[in-house]
Amino acid sequence: MPVITVFNGLFCQAGNVVQRLLDTDGYTLVTDQDVVAEAAALSGMAEEKLARAFTAGTSIFNAFSHEKERAVAWLRLAMAHRLLDGENFLFSGFASQLPPDDIGHLLRVCLIAGIKERLAVARQEEGYAEKHAQKLIRKDDEDRADWVKLLKGVDDPWSKELYDMVLPVTSTGVDECVALIREQAGNTAVRVSESSRAAVLDFLLSAKVETALVGEGHNVGVSSRKGDVTLTINKHVLMLERLEKELVEVASRVDGVKSVTARVGKGFHKTDIYRKADFELPSKVLLVDDEREFVQTLSERLLLRDMGSAVVYDGESALNLLNDDQPEVMILDLKMPGIDGIEVLRRVKSTRPEIEVIILTGHGSDKDREICMELGAFAYLHKPVDIDVLSETLKAANDKIRDSK
Repeated sequence: MPVITVFNGLFCQAGNVVQRLLDTDGYTLVTDQDVVAEAAALSGMAEEKLARAFTAGTSIFNAFSHEKERAVAWLRLAMAHRLLDGENFLFSGFASQLPPDDIGHLLRVCLIAGIKERLAVARQEEGYAEKHAQKLIRKDDEDRADWVKLLKGVDDPWSKELYDMVLPVTSTGVDECVALIREQAGNTAVRVSESSRAAVLDFLLSAKVETALVGEGHNVGVSSRKGDVTLTINKHVLMLERLEKELVEVASRVDGVKSVTARVGKGFHKTDIYRKADFELPSKVLLVDDEREFVQTLSERLLLRDMGSAVVYDGESALNLLNDDQPEVMILDLKMPGIDGIEVLRRVKSTRPEIEVIILTGHGSDKDREICMELGAFAYLHKPVDIDVLSETLKAANDKIRDSK
């Protein structure tokens, strides 16, 4: 009995097809939330952060935190564990894209429909107005395209090269789609075999190595075959030999690894530079100041100290970033047009108290300092600030965050 994976567009009647397969063929459904929950149990990461990997784009801090890559690595490990547990699973959702292509007993199904048909389903079955449905479809398609591009390197999430079956549900009909899937599930080409089980073990080992590497701050491609692991570096590296040595040392410590080879991939000449995440340093610092030249220079000086930061120039922009990009430390000016620093601090601490806020101002009074500390500011510093003092304050804030976790 093969494992079935179902990837679909929004409002393509995938739920009806999946339910029919579950009712008639005895499969066990595994949803994205199931995979996220298992990844959270394995990694200790919050389910919310893991699930964010399914959405398009990355945080403005991701170049330093590698949070999306860490999430994907743990999701892969969770999926590998599931595949190791048996063959009677039906994976439906984004997680269906996680397994590699060489596991032979996976029947990969894509369910699609034209935009008119999808809008009709949204209206008739969900009661959505057309404009709202279009917005939902556009966002979901964007998320799925970004996800498939990240995992498979393919721009079109519905490309036939990714699947064994691409079924237009509306024109084919739910009953016929179910019949076609059941027919292909009985094909000898997708039966469990010794080689397909070995491919699952290779996937498991690759995922273990990948999580070990992201745990040390590294983001590279990983593949394995019978215990022989290949690491692929796809960014420009200044000290390649040193990096390769460190990668090999980390990967070699993983149980089951027989040999490790590090190589430079096709992306070696990309313009971005390979950055190892250093969990001892703050990597998600949001700088909030309307003095543009000052704050941009400050961001560059922090970068030289391997601290990842992003810049906004007003309080409203800072508050808008809280949920989408989840900063951990905020360096906040007091005197800004619009929402001032004290009000930003008040709102941050009322909605996201775990964010440590360092006030950095050139105009504050003793009364301002008193108010800020009462509201929960981590520190109150004056401009011009010694960069070493600010760096140590940031490290102390980072230590507090790590200790709380």
